[in-house]
Amino acid sequence: MQKRYKVDGMSCGGCAASVTKAILALAPGVQVQVQLDGGLVIVEGAADEAVVKQAVQNAGFGFAGALD
Repeated sequence: MQKRYKVDGMSCGGCAASVTKAILALAPGVQVQVQLDGGLVIVEGAADEAVVKQAVQNAGFGFAGALD
């Protein structure tokens, strides 16, 4: 299952790496893709939206919700 989320505040590769690392820490086994242009995070696998939200916020970014 693939889900797309809007994340505010990401502007560089370091931001993308931080968000990816945070999501993988709370939802091991998923695949994460970050698209800085548009502030998208794509999560492939079984990760609950609440877990993704917590991970994004733990990384210091704003979680604006699911797009799908």
